[in-house]
Amino acid sequence: MTNNNGKMNREEAGRKGGEATAEKHDKEFYQEIGQKGGEATSEKHDKEFYQEIGQKGGEATSEKHDKE
Repeated sequence: MTNNNGKMNREEAGRKGGEATAEKHDKEFYQEIGQKGGEATSEKHDKEFYQEIGQKGGEATSEKHDKE
């Protein structure tokens, strides 16, 4: 989708960039950047951070599924 002056909107630019990246890189690339991101996150956050996001994920999952 483009705006009135012929430029792409942010959503379209992001989608096109993501598609171009996916064409240039393989599974190992995504595994490596995922690992780097996980390591950086673990260096910046403590145990309570992971407990909180785990609890939020569990609550979201339980809301989507039967509680039986």
